[in-house]
Amino acid sequence: METLNIKINGMSYEVPKGSTILEAAKQAHIDIPTLCYLKEINEIGACRICVVEVKGARSLVASCMHPVADGMEIYTNTPKVLTSRKKTLELILSDHDRKCLSCVRSGNCELQKLCNDLKVDNELFYEGERTHYTVDDTSPHMVRDNNKCIICRRCSAVCEKVQSIGVIGANDRGFITNISCAFDMDLGETSCVSCGQCIAVCPTGALAEKDYTEEVFAALADPDKYVFVQTAPAVRAALGEAFGLPIGTNVEGKMVTALRRLGFDKVFDTNFAADLTILEEAHELLDRVQNNGVLPLITSCSPGWIKYCEHYYPDMIDNLSSCKSPQQMFGAITKTYLAEKLGINPEDIVMVSVMPCTAKKFEIGRENQNAAGVPDVDISITTRELARMIERVGLNFLSLPDEGFDDPLGRSTGAGVIFGATGGVMEAALRTAVETLTGEELKNLDFTEVRGTQGIKEATYRAAGMDINVAVASGLSNARKLLDDVKSGKANYHFIEIMGCPGGCVNGGGQPQQPASVRNFTDIRTLRAKALYDQDAASELRKSHENPNIKMLYDEYLGKPGSHKAHDLLHTTYVKRTVNKF
Repeated sequence: METLNIKINGMSYEVPKGSTILEAAKQAHIDIPTLCYLKEINEIGACRICVVEVKGARSLVASCMHPVADGMEIYTNTPKVLTSRKKTLELILSDHDRKCLSCVRSGNCELQKLCNDLKVDNELFYEGERTHYTVDDTSPHMVRDNNKCIICRRCSAVCEKVQSIGVIGANDRGFITNISCAFDMDLGETSCVSCGQCIAVCPTGALAEKDYTEEVFAALADPDKYVFVQTAPAVRAALGEAFGLPIGTNVEGKMVTALRRLGFDKVFDTNFAADLTILEEAHELLDRVQNNGVLPLITSCSPGWIKYCEHYYPDMIDNLSSCKSPQQMFGAITKTYLAEKLGINPEDIVMVSVMPCTAKKFEIGRENQNAAGVPDVDISITTRELARMIERVGLNFLSLPDEGFDDPLGRSTGAGVIFGATGGVMEAALRTAVETLTGEELKNLDFTEVRGTQGIKEATYRAAGMDINVAVASGLSNARKLLDDVKSGKANYHFIEIMGCPGGCVNGGGQPQQPASVRNFTDIRTLRAKALYDQDAASELRKSHENPNIKMLYDEYLGKPGSHKAHDLLHTTYVKRTVNKF
């Protein structure tokens, strides 16, 4: 690798050729602050927070965009630099709703931290003209408050470049520039898929998930309700971050304990329903392969992806698996099978899900998600909302002991837990489908070709004398590329896994937010996914069809995978939607 010799704040460094000043400074253990910059997504140098001095330059330069040159002398902390950054922050605050005490991002706001770091404590420009916006809460999953927006454009860049949707963007010009939808439409009127990736990258409280914690607390306080909770696999890999633990720490035991202390009557694991999904989905795949059904079969676990398909690829709806997502399957089984076992009226059960995903808030309101005549899932909250509930009641999360999930819906396999990572659903399905096809026990359960955070992965596996072609995509722009190849005949697959969020559920829009200073230089997705793969590797059972509680469910209630009863309870339908975007 060719390197260059530079100086930063008088110290000599050797850095790779092609580095920006921001990247070079990071290698020198110097964090230059940013607000708009997202690596490979939003490299526009617009916010001017990252400015530095370069010897010989006529003005300050944006370090996120400016490449280093051999012999360059850079200064990141001169009075001129610090004054400029502070003045920029004061101008941003002049048109910012500073209700920090009640803001959902207070204490975890990139703007707030910068203001503290640079001691922005006056109201120099605050008495001037200000813009006022109506809060947009028309979408089922999020709230948009442009009064807190700093026009960094991270959200619109992610929506367009990463998710290939583009329902939000910059409208108007000058002082009245704002991030909104075309023709001032409400977000709920557009073809937004509720993925929440815009929330994940927002540096302030301008974008936030709709908070349903009050509804959960109300249910917990109702003596006439049985309040059950299920937690998705990716939650345990990220919840600890909200309490200061390193990225990728598995906090399953403390999470279960916290949920019991909050007052839930039963604490269950969505992984159980992930195992159930595999049996139904593997049966569906084999049925289509053996009986000339519509191929490729495409997974249906990600509600953001499902809504994307309905909007942008309605002609491929028949390719979607009819299986409900694990969240919805879990709710359906809870309010039918478990309700009968416990002698409880389904109407008296409040099913709460804790998900890494904001699109789950949309999914619970879809049609054909009411196996017992009532909604399969009543309330879906994010990992962030659970963290706020824990903090609100004063639980010292880090000191909690580790406890296990409740039976019978708390037992799962390693195959279920890797659903949270891109490629995990595919790998779990292959473990069951290959053994079913061959009638032989797999010696190696690790299908490593479909692991990793690459946007698109492909593999071919030989089983029972036939080649099974599979593909995995995460992030909707990658889904678009993959599906376009399928439609054009360029690619030929039997089975496709698609996750709406890049990296899968571990990087869901409802996970704890990390600032750009972390996102730009840390592989968050891989660290969180590792926690799930480690749990899988350490599991006693690693194949969904070997889960004894799943076997019991079929023996006692469902009959067999794909049965009439299983289809009534665990499968769903889809609708063709129009495209309405920015």
